[in-house]
Amino acid sequence: MEQKHPLPPFTLETALQKIQMAEDAWNSRNPEKIALAYTIDSEWRNRNVFVNGREEIVKFLTGKWEKEFDYKLKKEYWAHTDNRIAVRFEYEYRNKEGKWFRAYGNENWEFDENGLMQKRYASINDLEINEEDR
Repeated sequence: MEQKHPLPPFTLETALQKIQMAEDAWNSRNPEKIALAYTIDSEWRNRNVFVNGREEIVKFLTGKWEKEFDYKLKKEYWAHTDNRIAVRFEYEYRNKEGKWFRAYGNENWEFDENGLMQKRYASINDLEINEEDR
């Protein structure tokens, strides 16, 4: 059986560890690696896009980073319970035209007993920024 430590129920320490692991994985921009942290049938809402399962996660993230260059993400702890973690995040990226953006948002995560994320709900807003404001 696949497991992704730390496992729930989460303490503050293990929730912070899980958040840092997610941040590191997403900053790798490796869709296949990232997808392994999710259940086979993981359910996402990312803005107005609904993604189901690892195969769709890989496809979604591959498309994301074909449009978002120089991606850099920071996640911060918001709250946790036994098998859920809430984070706030921001990331910056550059589009094909060279314009810079900062995206702000919140994510709610739910994990199965093996520490794999089974639900991820993300609300995200993008703001165009000047390069000197990075």
